[in-house]
Amino acid sequence: MANINAGPFTTRPEIDGTFGVVATTHWIATAVAMGILEKGGNAFDAGIAAAFTLQVVEPHLCGPGGDVPVMVFDQRKRKPEVICGQGPAPAGATIAHYRDHLGLDIIPGTGLLAPCIPGTFETYMMVLRDYGTMRLRDVLEPSIGYALGGHPIVERACVTIQTVKELFKQHWPTSAAVYLPGGDTPPAGTLFRNPQHAETYQRILAEAEAGGGGRDVEIERARRAWSHGFVAEAIDQFCRTQEVMDVSGRRHKGVLTGADMAGWLPTVEAPVSLDYGRFTLLKPGPWTQAPAMLQTLAILKGFDLERLSATDPDFVHLWIEAAKLAYADRESFYGDPKFADVPMETLLSERYNNDRRRQITQWANMEQRPGVIDGYGGKVIVKEAPKGAFAGAGEPTVGKMGESKGDTVHIDIIDKAGNMFTATPSGGWLQSSPVIPTLGWPLGSRAQMFWLDESHPGALMPGKRPRSTLSVGMAMRDGQPYMIWGTPGGDQQDQWNSQLFLRHAHFGMNLQEAIDAPAWHIEHFPASFWPRAARPGVVVVEGQLPTATIKELERRGHKVEVGPDWSEGRLTAASQDGIRRKAAANPRGMQGYAAGR
Repeated sequence: MANINAGPFTTRPEIDGTFGVVATTHWIATAVAMGILEKGGNAFDAGIAAAFTLQVVEPHLCGPGGDVPVMVFDQRKRKPEVICGQGPAPAGATIAHYRDHLGLDIIPGTGLLAPCIPGTFETYMMVLRDYGTMRLRDVLEPSIGYALGGHPIVERACVTIQTVKELFKQHWPTSAAVYLPGGDTPPAGTLFRNPQHAETYQRILAEAEAGGGGRDVEIERARRAWSHGFVAEAIDQFCRTQEVMDVSGRRHKGVLTGADMAGWLPTVEAPVSLDYGRFTLLKPGPWTQAPAMLQTLAILKGFDLERLSATDPDFVHLWIEAAKLAYADRESFYGDPKFADVPMETLLSERYNNDRRRQITQWANMEQRPGVIDGYGGKVIVKEAPKGAFAGAGEPTVGKMGESKGDTVHIDIIDKAGNMFTATPSGGWLQSSPVIPTLGWPLGSRAQMFWLDESHPGALMPGKRPRSTLSVGMAMRDGQPYMIWGTPGGDQQDQWNSQLFLRHAHFGMNLQEAIDAPAWHIEHFPASFWPRAARPGVVVVEGQLPTATIKELERRGHKVEVGPDWSEGRLTAASQDGIRRKAAANPRGMQGYAAGR
C-alpha cells in the first residue's frame, strides 16, 4: 500500500497501459473481458461478454430478466451514444389495474406485478451487431461455461440468499430449487452452478447458428428466440398461470406477456450534457436519475472548490446541500420524456442553477425543495417506511449505516483503438421474483419505481419507462473522449459518481485514489424503491472520514450516521489520453478488479 503520508491513500495501483483496460465489479467478468480483447475483440465485444458473465457470477445483482443503460463511444462514428436497455411497462400495467382493481397504493417491490419488459438481451444483441466484431458464440461461451461448470459464489450472494431463504421455502419453490441446493444456503466460496441458465443460452445459441449465415444473421435469430420464441413464451406462461407472493403480503399474477416482449426494442439516444471547466459531462436522459449528477455539479461549479480538500467539511456540506436540491428536482420533474415533458434544458441552465445555488446556506436544510418552473413538475411524494418490511423488497443496496446487501453491477472498457463501453446492468435479481423454471432465472422489478398518481411525471403507464436509478457516465476533456465511470448503488449511484469526478477533476487524484477516498451519501429524498421512504437530513458517511469533519457536519445540523470503513459504493472507472489507457476498481466488497496492459 502507498504511504498515506506521502499523498492520497490508495489500495492498489491505477492500471496503466496502451493495449486496453477493463474494470468491472467482479474479477471473473474482468478476466473474461480482457480475454476477449486479447483475442482481437473490441471494447463492445468485451463489454457484452462481461455483461453475460456478470449475470452468472453476480445473480443477486443482475440477471437476464433485468435492464441496462449503455453508453458507447465508437471511434468510427466519433460521437457518444446512449443505448436505452430499460424495458417499459407492459400493456397490462395500468394505474386502474393496480390501484383500483387490486387495491394497491404503491407497486410491490417483488413478485410478478413489478417486472417491466426485460431489456438486457435485446440491448446486448444491438450493441454486438452494430458496434462489435465477434460472433455470438464468442461472447456467450464464457458465461455458459461458468453456469455449467460453476463459479465460486461470493459471500454477498450467500448473505442475500440467506435473507430470502424462508421466502423461497414457503412461497417461491422454483427459486429454492436453484439457490438452496440441498435445502440450505450454499457456503461462500463453494462452486455454484445453474445448469438451466446455461441451457437457456445454449438453446438460443443453437437456434442462432442453425441454418448457417454470418454474424448478423445469427444475432437476428438469437433475437427472435428471445423476444418472439421460447423465452417470451416461457415468460408469458409463467406470468399467466402463477400467483406469486410479493411484498404486499398477497399473491398476484403477472401482467407481462409474450406480445409485450415482441413489441419492444432498445433505442439509441443522444446523451444530455453539462460543460464543467475543460470537461463536457455526458449522461442518459431523465428516464434515469442520471441528470441529477449534472444538476449537482451545475450548482457546485459556482463555488470555489479549489481552495478545499476532498474531506473538508465545507466541501462535504456544499455537496450535500447541492445534492438535496438536485434530487428534489429529480423527484418533481423526471420521467420518461416520451410521455412527460421534462424541462431538461432549464434544469441544467446557468440561470436556473444560479438561483438554486443561492438557496444553500451554512446550515443543513431539512425540507424537500424542488425548483419552480411554470407549467412543469409534480409534488414530491414522501412516504414513511411500513413496519415489518418484507424480505427481499426494493433494491437490495448499500443502505443505512453502510450495510451491504447487494445491488447492481458495472462495466468500463477502453480498447487500443479508443472505443469506450460503459454499462450498469441491474434487475432480475434472484430476490426480485421467482425463478422461471424452464429458463433458470427470474424477472425484474423495475416497475416499482412508478407512482400510482396520474398527475406525476413518473406515473405508471403502459409502454412508459420507469425513472430508473441506473446510470452511466462519460466525460470528454478538451473535446476528446476521456473517461467512463459508474457504480452500483440504487439512489446512491450518481452521488458516488459525482464524488469520484470531483476528486479527480478538482483535487488531483488519479482514478484509484478517487475511488479509495472516503465517501458518503444522503437519504434525504424519497427512495426510488419500495417502500419509497425518505429520511430528511440524513447523511451516511464512511468511518474513515475525519472525525473533525463529522463533528462539523453535525454542528451544522446534518443527521450524520457513521457506517463502517470501506462501506460506500463499488465504483469503477477507465480513462484515455493519447495512446495511454488507465483503469481502476473499488476494493470495497473485495470483488471488483481492473486489468489492462
